[in-house]
Amino acid sequence: MKQPNGFRVVVTGKGGVGKTTLTACLSRLLSERGINVLAADEDPQMNLPYALGLPLEKAAAIVPLNRNHDYIEEKTGVRPGKSFGSMFRLNPRVDDVVKRFGVQVDENLNLLVMGTVVQAAAGCLCSENVLLDSVMSHLSLREGEAILLDTQAGVEHFGRALAEGFSQCLVVTDTSFNALAVARHAAELARQSGIGRIHLVVNRRKEDGSRKLTELLELTGTDLSNLFDGVHSLPLEPRFEELEPNVTRILQEESGYVSGLIAIAEEMLAFENDRGNAS
Repeated sequence: MKQPNGFRVVVTGKGGVGKTTLTACLSRLLSERGINVLAADEDPQMNLPYALGLPLEKAAAIVPLNRNHDYIEEKTGVRPGKSFGSMFRLNPRVDDVVKRFGVQVDENLNLLVMGTVVQAAAGCLCSENVLLDSVMSHLSLREGEAILLDTQAGVEHFGRALAEGFSQCLVVTDTSFNALAVARHAAELARQSGIGRIHLVVNRRKEDGSRKLTELLELTGTDLSNLFDGVHSLPLEPRFEELEPNVTRILQEESGYVSGLIAIAEEMLAFENDRGNAS
């Protein structure tokens, strides 16, 4: 299959459903196919460096962008925690961010740890948020690489238009009612934001879970045909408990999870190839 020049995917869903594991494994899988990949971590737990297999000391030493006060002040003119001055910049230029703060994981795989937005007040116009918004805008314009964004739990990032410029969305859920309800809401917002293809990924699926999933989808009012362009299932993978924190080692084995992961990657690449051919 022809590989696209570059594309951007946002990974979202309720906390604890396996977004980071999926992001890490997909990032590694795509990079092993020779695609340049940038894995961006917006989750406040910041577990993506560990999931990708960075040495523990190196991963623990990473300072996320939202805590890099010197860089924030350099770009926005305001140091976090200080009052705004006349030189406050709302659209700072951050085209150096990956070069300065990206971490090389492998030959074709880089990592950028962003951290999450400040939640002190609704509509907070603080320097940390301004910087992260600018970084997201910059990432959406980068070419020649696949960008996978591991987001914080929930759907708040869509309200701040962080998904602008992203062509695909992976909405991750398990078979619980709460996770499916969040998935439905996330898909609605992703559709409203103009994302071209929205995938539902049902993670940790048990063999006897088909009826339960159907019933829960009905309870949450989820219409698969209207909300999602593709539906994938990833089986419960007990090996992750042994492989953590470097969950990408699962790719060295044959399993239902890996087969499902490959199917997701193939569909993502096919969509991007179709987009490229149509443009």
